[in-house]
Amino acid sequence: MPGRVSNSGDSVVPFTSEVRDPVVYHIQHGVKPPIYRLSIAWSRGNCLRVSFFRPENIDEEEEETGGKVVEVKLSSGDEEFDDSQKRKIAYGSVSPFAVFQNQKNSILAMSKMSYHLDWSHQVMEYSRDVKSLLGYPNTASSSVIDDPRTILKTDEQPTCLKAAWELLEIFYADKQSHAWLPECLVDWLAVMILLASDYDSLLSTSEVTVHSKLVNLQNELVNFQAVEDDCNYWKGISSALSVGWLDTAVKLLRLHGSYQIDQLGNRETENGLVEAVAVLISKMPRMRPELSKRGLGECFKTKPDFMKAWEKWRGHIAKLECSAFWIQCDHQQTRDGLRNLLQIMLGNTNSLEAATCNWMELYVSNFLYIRPFTMGLEGMYTLAQKCMQLRPMSNTHRLMGLIFGILGENIEVVLAECSREFGPWMVAHAIELLTAGSNQAEMILHEERHNLGGISIEELHRLIAPVYLMSCMKQGIALLEILLYKQPVQHNRMLLKSLEICRMYQLDSISTNLMKIAGIYHWKHGRKGSGVFWLQQAGDERRLSRIAQQLFDYVGKSISDDSFKQWEGMIELLSSEARSAGGLEFLHKYRDLKKSLQKVRDGIATDTAKQAVESLILLMKSPSTPQRFWLSLMHDSLKLLNWREQPLLSASQTNLLLNKLQELSMARLRPDFCETDLPPQALGTVRLALATNLGRAILEE
Repeated sequence: MPGRVSNSGDSVVPFTSEVRDPVVYHIQHGVKPPIYRLSIAWSRGNCLRVSFFRPENIDEEEEETGGKVVEVKLSSGDEEFDDSQKRKIAYGSVSPFAVFQNQKNSILAMSKMSYHLDWSHQVMEYSRDVKSLLGYPNTASSSVIDDPRTILKTDEQPTCLKAAWELLEIFYADKQSHAWLPECLVDWLAVMILLASDYDSLLSTSEVTVHSKLVNLQNELVNFQAVEDDCNYWKGISSALSVGWLDTAVKLLRLHGSYQIDQLGNRETENGLVEAVAVLISKMPRMRPELSKRGLGECFKTKPDFMKAWEKWRGHIAKLECSAFWIQCDHQQTRDGLRNLLQIMLGNTNSLEAATCNWMELYVSNFLYIRPFTMGLEGMYTLAQKCMQLRPMSNTHRLMGLIFGILGENIEVVLAECSREFGPWMVAHAIELLTAGSNQAEMILHEERHNLGGISIEELHRLIAPVYLMSCMKQGIALLEILLYKQPVQHNRMLLKSLEICRMYQLDSISTNLMKIAGIYHWKHGRKGSGVFWLQQAGDERRLSRIAQQLFDYVGKSISDDSFKQWEGMIELLSSEARSAGGLEFLHKYRDLKKSLQKVRDGIATDTAKQAVESLILLMKSPSTPQRFWLSLMHDSLKLLNWREQPLLSASQTNLLLNKLQELSMARLRPDFCETDLPPQALGTVRLALATNLGRAILEE
C-alpha cells in the first residue's frame, strides 16, 4: 500500500528530502487475486474508501465476484486502544460516573445552597477511579536483579488519554496541588516524556530529545571501557538532570570509572568530586508533599522551609564550585562535566539551553532551577511562550493544544481540544473536573444556550456521547434513541450531529424518523423549502404527496404568472416526486409550456413553436389537468393558434381543443364551476382562433 516512490519527480505531488517516511497501512481486504483495478476516494472524516475490483472474466466456479470496498482510517499510527480496551473503559467508567452523580445530587439536595459547593474530595475519588482505567502495566519482562547499566525503566506504559486526564486533574480538580503546581507539572511532563514508549513519537518525529539521548547512551554503555571518556556520557547526565530525572543522573554518575575498586587509590580526589555532585543532586530541595517513585530530593511542604533549604543547598553548590579540589582533578572530561552539572543546578541559562532539546524540556528545567516559585497560570503561560521562542519544535503533539488552552485559561479551547483529540467520552466525563476548580468553566458549561435548543454545553456533550451509551448493550441503545429523539430539530447543527451519530452506529430507522420530524417542523413553521428537503431525505412519499397536493390547490386558485413564479422554486424542489401527485405533474408540464411560450415570444424559430404546441396538446390530453385551467392554457397559447407562417395545429388537434371548449361551456352552467381571472371575451377569442386554425389546417392537409 502507500509507500515512497523511487523518484520524487515522478510523483503527482513532488516531495522534498525533508519529508518523513509515509505511514504504511496494511489493508485486510480479503479479495482473492488477481486484483484488476484499485479505486481510492475520500470518505467521511479522515477515512479513505478503497475499492478492490476483480476481472470480469474470472473462473465461473469461484464464488467471489466483483470485489470489495474497505474504509481505511488514516492516523499517525499511534492508536492507543483497540476496540476491546475502549469497551473496557466505557463499561468501567459507568459505575464511578453514576456514584459521583448520586453523591453530588445528594449534597445539593441536603444543602439547599447554590451550586458553588466544595466537593473536591468526591471529585478526586471519581477522578482516581476513572484514571485507573486509562493506563495499563508495562508488558516488558522484569528481572529480580536490576542491571546496573539500565538507566531507563518504567513500571507502567502511559497513554495520551491518561496524560490528558491527569493534566485536567492537576489544574482543575486537585486543589491541594495548587501550592506546588510547578512540581506537579514537572511530574506530568516526565510522564509525557515516557508516553508511547518512544519519546520521539510524542514530541517530534525527527529531532533529538532527552529520552533519545539516554536510549542511545544505554545501548552504548556495554561498549565503553571508561564511560567518563565519552562526551555522550556527560551530555546524557546533563540532559537527565535538566529535566529533573535525578535518579537517572545519580545512577549514571556512579557508573564513573573512579568507583571501580582498582581505581579508588589513584583517583580519590576525582571520585570525591563525583560523589559530592551526586550527593548534591540527591539532596535537591523539592517543594512538594512527597516524592514520586524512585524520586530523589528532599521534600518541603511550606514555602519558608523550602526557601531556607533552597538557599542552603545552592550555597553548598557555590562552595563546591569554588573549591580547590578541581585543580587536583587530572581528568579533564570529568572536571568539565561535573562543573557543567553544577551550573545546571545553579540555574545557568546557557547550560540549561545546551542540555535541553526542545521547549518542553527547557520549560521543566526553568521550574526546577530558575523559577521554583512560579505561581499562577499567567506566569506559566508567559514562561511557556518564552521557552517556545528559545527552543521551537518542528512538530507538535496532540496534547500541546490542551496544555496551552489550560495555561491560557480558555475553557472553550480546552473543551474543543478534548473533543477533537479524545472524542465525546472524554468531554462527557472530564466536565466534572473542569467545573470543580473553575467558576468560569462552571458558568460556561451550565449556561443554557438558545443556539443549542435551550440546553447547556454540559448537557449537550452528555447527550452526544454515543460511545458511552452504545457500550451498554441492554439499555444503552434504547436510551441513546430516546435522547436523539429529544434533540431540537429546528437547529440544523444539532440535527446534523444527531444524524452523524445515527450513521456511525447504523441507526438508520432513527435517522429517517429524525429527518421526518425535521421536515414536518419546518413545513409547519413556514420554512417550506427546508421542510420539503428533509422529507425528501427521509423518503417520506406519503407526506410529500400531500404537500404537492396542497401546493397544487394553492397555485390552482390562480394560474397567473405572478402566482406561478412565487411557487416555481418549490415546484422545482419537488420535481423528483412529480409522479407521486397528479396535481404536481400538471404544474411541471405547465412550467415546461411556459418556458416554450417564452422562447416563442422572444422570436425563436418555428421548431420551438411546434414544441410548445406539443406541450399544449399533452396538457389538454392529460387527465391530471383540471378542467378549470383549460381556457387559461388555450388563451396563453393564442400566438400558437394564430401563427402566421403556417397552421401549427393539425385538424385533429384543433378539434380536440374545440371539444374541450364545448365541454367547458357546458360545465360553466353548473353552480359549482370556478371561474378564472380572464377577460370576458377570452372564450370568444380562443374559439375564433381555433376556427381560423381549423380552416387553414384543412386546406393545408
